[in-house]
Amino acid sequence: MNNPVSQAIHSAAAAHAHAIEPRLPMKLRIINLIVILLPFISVGAAIYMLWPFGFGWTALGLLLGMYVLTGLGITIGYHRLFTHKSFETGPVMKTIIGIAGSMAVEGPIIGWVADHRRHHQHSDHEGDPHSPHTHGAGVWNILKGAWHAHMGWLIARGTKTDLDRYVPDLKRDKIVVWLSKTFPLWVLISLAIPTVLGGVITMTWTGALLGFVWGGLVRIFLVHHITWSINSVCHIWGTRAFDCGDESRNNVVCGVLGFGEGWHNNHHAFPTSARHGLRWWQIDTSYWLIRGMEAVGLARRVKVPSPERLEAKRRKRDAA
Repeated sequence: MNNPVSQAIHSAAAAHAHAIEPRLPMKLRIINLIVILLPFISVGAAIYMLWPFGFGWTALGLLLGMYVLTGLGITIGYHRLFTHKSFETGPVMKTIIGIAGSMAVEGPIIGWVADHRRHHQHSDHEGDPHSPHTHGAGVWNILKGAWHAHMGWLIARGTKTDLDRYVPDLKRDKIVVWLSKTFPLWVLISLAIPTVLGGVITMTWTGALLGFVWGGLVRIFLVHHITWSINSVCHIWGTRAFDCGDESRNNVVCGVLGFGEGWHNNHHAFPTSARHGLRWWQIDTSYWLIRGMEAVGLARRVKVPSPERLEAKRRKRDAA
């Protein structure tokens, strides 16, 4: 396709002034691993220490349930459906998936997609909104880049993504426009659901409070941290099966915790693929659910790369 949208998503800039930094030394890669695992270890420790007074089976169920619902809303909805159009679905499922993604509290669909399409066009070069590799050489600059890619870019002063350039298709989609405009409503509902359920299940105000804390606030923290780790860790630490012209990497930790999003090098090699875990052992929960939706008629035109395309991309890497 040669339309502006596909070019914005999948084409690289013709020339880039910044060279990609060399691979991080093992010491810094280990630090990155600790950074991604520490919050989860801390939450696990808090659960253990607070059980059964500040945590319990109800809070655990609400935490996991809301994490899965909103995490898949981001991976299947915001990313694979709205950004890359790796499959199609009807208006009802589009709305449901869009609501689930909005409840992850990562911003309205239109802005999120615009930033991500811009990331793909300029991946790890000037113009990428959250690359860790455009901050210069040296340990300090590498750490600055990792911080910027993880969350710093959300508060830094930078160039605003041009919506007319990157999401003209979504600006014409009435469902997406409505979901984006009503984003604050879905944020409130994402906090209200675990709060109400916690209160009703336990029939106590304490249960409602714990539902709000664990199914609401802690869940948002975990979903955000995993999403941000795809931007930072998966461009620093992991393996590369394909040559994509950037530093995207497959990371098994992010692959599991991020419902398949951590097979990031695979994704950058084949952006429109609904399947990110391209090997049998690469767990891709999001793709499994998309295939399940396809099996019952809720998804169609599910895109995956052919064996020939996979091999051609590998040959290109080996020849480089």
